[in-house]
Amino acid sequence: MPNTDPDPQTVALPPREAAVQLARKRFGFEGLRSGQLEAIDAVTSGHDVLVVMPTGAGKSAIYQIAALLLPGPTVVVSPLIALQRDQVLALRASGAVSAAAANSTVRAKHRREALEDFEAGELELLFLAPEQLANPDTLQALTATNVSLLVVDEAHCISAWGHDFRPEYLRLGALADELGHPRVLALTATAAAPVRAEIVERLHMRDPVVLVRGFDRSNIRLAVRPVTEEHAKLANLLDWVVEAAKPGIVYVATKRQAEEVAHALRERGSVAVPYHAGMKSAARKEAQRRFGQDEVGVIVATAAFGMGIDKPNVRFVAHLHIPDSIDSYYQELGRSGRDGQRADAILWYRPEDLGLRRFFAGSGKVALDQLEQVATVIEKRDGPVEPAELQEATGLTATKLATALNRLEDAGAVELTSSGEVIPAAVTPEPGQAAQQALEAEEQRQMVEQSRLEMIRAYAETRGCRREYLLTYFGEPFEGPCGNCDNCLTGQVAQDEGEAGPFPVGSQVRHVQWGEGQVLRYEDDKVTVLFDGAGYRTLGVGLVLEHGLLESASPG
Repeated sequence: MPNTDPDPQTVALPPREAAVQLARKRFGFEGLRSGQLEAIDAVTSGHDVLVVMPTGAGKSAIYQIAALLLPGPTVVVSPLIALQRDQVLALRASGAVSAAAANSTVRAKHRREALEDFEAGELELLFLAPEQLANPDTLQALTATNVSLLVVDEAHCISAWGHDFRPEYLRLGALADELGHPRVLALTATAAAPVRAEIVERLHMRDPVVLVRGFDRSNIRLAVRPVTEEHAKLANLLDWVVEAAKPGIVYVATKRQAEEVAHALRERGSVAVPYHAGMKSAARKEAQRRFGQDEVGVIVATAAFGMGIDKPNVRFVAHLHIPDSIDSYYQELGRSGRDGQRADAILWYRPEDLGLRRFFAGSGKVALDQLEQVATVIEKRDGPVEPAELQEATGLTATKLATALNRLEDAGAVELTSSGEVIPAAVTPEPGQAAQQALEAEEQRQMVEQSRLEMIRAYAETRGCRREYLLTYFGEPFEGPCGNCDNCLTGQVAQDEGEAGPFPVGSQVRHVQWGEGQVLRYEDDKVTVLFDGAGYRTLGVGLVLEHGLLESASPG
């Protein structure tokens, strides 16, 4: 029977030294990166930890080693079912850690066996898909076991501000509470400040340590191609892709465009396949398999493609349309050059495309009467309500219902249980008041969402260092020129750009209208600030000084 107590040979060692020793002996690693060591140290020291590191930076090693250093078993919640399978097979083959998975691809018999083994203390790591938390047998096994570490992979999925929100992730905070709040380790490859704050809040993290490391992918050349006409934009992209080193990814906005662009590339002699949510599952898997095995040179995809893809030799990521945020864009371009070799990230930009993104951003908005309708149904039910019942009673789409529940939870009117049911909060305002408070939260989020669109627009139009723009957006200090973006390579970026300003980069400031925020960057005579409630705002430095619009604020 595997022992879920800490590794006996490392118990007396300091956490970092013990982690390095385990990495060598159990996993065959030569060493660990500083970010990995910081995260393991924080977890084993008793903190909840949020780690934001790019794919390929070794986030899985953090929880695998932390699991061996802590007494008791570890639960890993991840939406990446294929990755779960691969990790379990690799861990079993190496004998490093006893592990099993319980998800929809595992036969019911084997899921039961995995849960029984976990409850009996025979497993160190149990991998779960988030939807399994609605299964009573799964919850029974988890609550009956002294779980020491709850790992939430792809943690941005819990944030409605994230680029891949999944409603089933909302039950994870309640799960942590039901498990007696073991240490919580959240992992993601991309999360700007608003997303990080929401992850911490929704996972009920205590005394959290937030580590943002390794965002600079210096081998990726950044560029924007401005165009005025849609047909010229497509023709320019096709010309470039045909000549580019392969393999590569082309991102488009719609399913139809994925089909049309893939067809156009094939007509020009490129081996290209589409990928989008409208395709049958088997067709998507086959496209992904062929791309992964270098049988095709180009995959033309919507945002449905990418999570969990770790193909090291992608030579370019090209965007035919501007993404909805810097968060989405950096996640997608980061799928190139993971082998450390030269790669290109090019955005074809037409200002009119922002109109489509603004439409999409507002399409999921919920109205006051819809919020009140949901709040009333929950109030009138005697006990927990399943989301499916709520959807039937209200007639809302799944997306709008998820948004309504998010806003009502923000307003303190409802709570989500670990099984996914909805219950009234302990102190619940009447439905009309709850709906009004939820609407105010929704309007604030819409304001932040619009500000994120402005940030991606500003990235496309900046005359400054693009790498500096991206990294400072995520809160990682960097001063251009980087020498590997179009603006730096053409000499547009001055050596001393962005160094001076009335408030230091990273400092806390207070605006007369928008409240407190953090200074992110300077460019020319403008300063960009991320405000807690109003999102990203770019202000003229001259006006700020003339009218006293900003003042220093203490970080606490």
